[in-house]
Amino acid sequence: MDWLGALMHLRAGGLPGVLVTLTEVRGHAPREAGAKMVVGADTTWDSIGGGNLEATAVERARELLASGAHAPERLTFALNEHVPNRHGNQCCGGEVAVLLEPLRTRSTIAVFGVGHVGFELGRILARLPVVLHLVDSRADQVSPERLAELTGPAEVQVHHAPAPEVVLRTLPSGAYVLVMTHDHAEDLILCDAALNRGDLAYTGLIGSRAKWARFRRRLHEAGHDDAAIATITCPIGVEGITGKAPAVIAVSVAAELVQLLERAHSSVGASGTARVGDAAQTGGTPHAGGTARGHVGPSASAVPFCGEHHPPPLAAARARSRHASGPAAPQT
Repeated sequence: MDWLGALMHLRAGGLPGVLVTLTEVRGHAPREAGAKMVVGADTTWDSIGGGNLEATAVERARELLASGAHAPERLTFALNEHVPNRHGNQCCGGEVAVLLEPLRTRSTIAVFGVGHVGFELGRILARLPVVLHLVDSRADQVSPERLAELTGPAEVQVHHAPAPEVVLRTLPSGAYVLVMTHDHAEDLILCDAALNRGDLAYTGLIGSRAKWARFRRRLHEAGHDDAAIATITCPIGVEGITGKAPAVIAVSVAAELVQLLERAHSSVGASGTARVGDAAQTGGTPHAGGTARGHVGPSASAVPFCGEHHPPPLAAARARSRHASGPAAPQT
């Protein structure tokens, strides 16, 4: 596999890597300017000339991978016997410059519930360079005709899933999850599945603080502790946006996601995954009902599409979710 195929391989697998390019050559060198290779965590593809030059570049590339660095780095090498080398001498006699470019993996975002809000959110997120999963238990909500206008650089994967928690379990570690289905029982099951994983970067639940209070109680009954439950963000969205039109909610939620993605990309850590839900419990625009942060707004009961019914216990919720879903309904 050449370096171009390697780039496609890494992207398809959601794996990090470093593109190494020989940018300048003066005098004699083992490869010409423009030669490229790709360095993965435990594999390399193609070559910039072998010897100390390549071994040192690979070593530094893997240090960048381990640190989570994103900024490119330039190295220069003198290829003669008078220069101390760690991996043997190269006596070509020339000088070369090498550019190391860490390749960011595409973040994975999964939207569970592609009703009014989920559809508008999908339209926005499709324009970002992410892997976007759109999941709904209702076939008509994820039909090709309905989603045809979701275009952009995102890699969009559509799932009609009568049991959407199955899709959630297959997401890669560090994924961002939005729960906004048409059914509180389905929402509860998805929250439970997210907590059972424990490795998601973000889990956001649409709804009011009243809805979240009931969900917290149900999740406690299911055996989750306070620390785990606190990783779910509810309400969701950026502060200060109180409108309840689906497009307005979607803009708010998308803005919050972009903030989280930028924060994760700017952080440096060995794990490569930033957990961002832990500190979010006091905030978030309570789309679909409730009171915005620092604002006095209508109570949840004043918002007809939020609903004030109590979510059933998880066992009952699972039973309900197995029945065929009805027609599209506004998001809750």
